[in-house]
Amino acid sequence: MKTTRLFAFGFLALLTGCTTRLTDFTIISTKNVDLSVIGRARRGSARVQGKDTAHIIIFIPTGTPNMKTAIDRAIESVPGSVALVDGVLYQSFFYIPYIYGQSSFIVEGTPLINTAQASSVLPAKHMVATYDATQKRFVTQAVSAERYEALKNKFALTHSTKTEVLQ
Repeated sequence: MKTTRLFAFGFLALLTGCTTRLTDFTIISTKNVDLSVIGRARRGSARVQGKDTAHIIIFIPTGTPNMKTAIDRAIESVPGSVALVDGVLYQSFFYIPYIYGQSSFIVEGTPLINTAQASSVLPAKHMVATYDATQKRFVTQAVSAERYEALKNKFALTHSTKTEVLQ
């Protein structure tokens, strides 16, 4: 009997979370966008994701997730981006009763980059992208020309190395 109750409780605990697809969108922005420049904007090469999360501790919520914040985080992750195109908005929720839970808005889409704005926003001529495994996304940062060349030489394969690898 105890085993059945424990199994039933464990099964119910697993059913307390879900992700719901709220909407698909063609274009979305929380920024003031001059529509006359949209025709000259270019699409980003990779999809980006923004997320805003509120935690639930015991049964007390620490806040409310905000859809605008999730959209802003996705747009601001790419310099010069003014909107997202061909995207999806999700709401995610899970709760382990009387222990912990999370409620989130997640938005993902392709950034629409205003090239005139992007060139004025970039802090340096050289940028390096690294993958942040904890946040599961790429992070870009400006680096000096010397640092860029050092990283390029560190990770670049020379002609002789390529030949050795192929053999």
